[in-house]
Amino acid sequence: MLATLGSGRVDVDERAVADLAKRLRGELVRPGDAAYDQARRVWNGSISRFPGLIARCATRDDVIAAVRFARSSNVLVAVRGGGHSFPGSSVCDDGLVIDLSPMNGIRVDPETRTARVQAGALLGDLDRATQQHGLAAPSGIVTHTGVAGLTLGGGLGWLMRKYGLSIDQLLSVDMVTADGGFVRASATENPELFWGVRGGGGNFGIVTEFEFRLSQVGPIVMAGPVFWPGADSAKVLRFYRDWIAEAPDELMTMVVHRRAADVPYVPAELRGQPVVAVISCYAGPVDDGEKVIRPLQAFGSPVLDLCRPKPFLEHQAMFDASYPPGWWYYMRSCDVAELSDEVIDITADHAARITSPLTAFPIWQGGGAAARVGEDDTAFHGRAAGHTFNITAATEGADGFERERDWVRSFWSDLEPFHTSVYVNFLMDEGEERVRQAYGEAKYTRLRALKRAWDPENFFRLNQNIRPLPASG
Repeated sequence: MLATLGSGRVDVDERAVADLAKRLRGELVRPGDAAYDQARRVWNGSISRFPGLIARCATRDDVIAAVRFARSSNVLVAVRGGGHSFPGSSVCDDGLVIDLSPMNGIRVDPETRTARVQAGALLGDLDRATQQHGLAAPSGIVTHTGVAGLTLGGGLGWLMRKYGLSIDQLLSVDMVTADGGFVRASATENPELFWGVRGGGGNFGIVTEFEFRLSQVGPIVMAGPVFWPGADSAKVLRFYRDWIAEAPDELMTMVVHRRAADVPYVPAELRGQPVVAVISCYAGPVDDGEKVIRPLQAFGSPVLDLCRPKPFLEHQAMFDASYPPGWWYYMRSCDVAELSDEVIDITADHAARITSPLTAFPIWQGGGAAARVGEDDTAFHGRAAGHTFNITAATEGADGFERERDWVRSFWSDLEPFHTSVYVNFLMDEGEERVRQAYGEAKYTRLRALKRAWDPENFFRLNQNIRPLPASG
């Protein structure tokens, strides 16, 4: 018995399941199989779901076969790339998980400065492949994040102020549609669909391959965090606000509040103490980066300065240990226009209340190249945002999780008067109205029309869902 697209169950013919297994070059994993328990797990440990079937797809034809099986059997489908969906949309109870993780091939062409990336690849895979040629595509900040989910939602990262969001360097996508067909989308081929996948998530089909434009980055960059005592948060944020006012596009920063981690590079007396850090990444010549970042390093009395020339690959992985698979995560997000005195005071107040040694929340700097792309050029919404708050709490398991979740909600609520927009990739399961806010009314209506064109029955619904407009006439 498998879950249906509605709220019921369907008794799927075993012969149809066996036929699907035969068609796959990958493997079909079922409850009770040795691989099942690991295959059903996702990054956020607070999500524990039990799919009826997991199709581990090795090729695009595997994806097509899985979609056609689900359509013919009326089975609920979740699509998994890297499994990093914050609310756990990449796994479902009793339905079919179409797992793209075996499809992780990457082909880099250093002559044309492009890369073709399969949908199961992780950010670290992409970074390693491109950096062999001194190139990079804008991506995120945790290397075990999936390229697919990150890109389809927009793609914030260390290169966004210099080279834009991930979608701003996206040239084309290959996609399996809701009827089990195949389509390619680019600026010249199915341009409206290409507009929609650049920010609209997995609502319109399963992207099986991405084509990115690459830019020269590194291999050495001036990057890393500078730490101050948590009690100095308000003073640091006010200095930071002024310091980044004239920041060049090459400089991308974020502010992180947490309790100092128990790791070898943190002095023993600092571990567990509240700290505020400004992390920088200068996507340009190291000498220029040293000059630009020097005033930050000289401000106040830092307790630890780890900002230095380093391989870009090393910097890309610096947050991996802070967000490992299996911890329990809860987050709420919002964009704000600026770090006003009121926003700074609210931030400093709530940062001082962090109790979990694992909780660390980033405030992302906006502006630069990402903000100069036309607001209507892609489905992504909120390019004018000054800063993005990703208020994230983490615990090792259930112990203390409810307390941390309440802290997140309280912090987010106190910032509510200053909300301007929200990044769709940072949403939990927050309902239709929040999805509407993530796109704005005009874009949301346009996306609903696109959904009607490509997925009128809302087959792809386990996502930040955009419901199709009703059929006209």
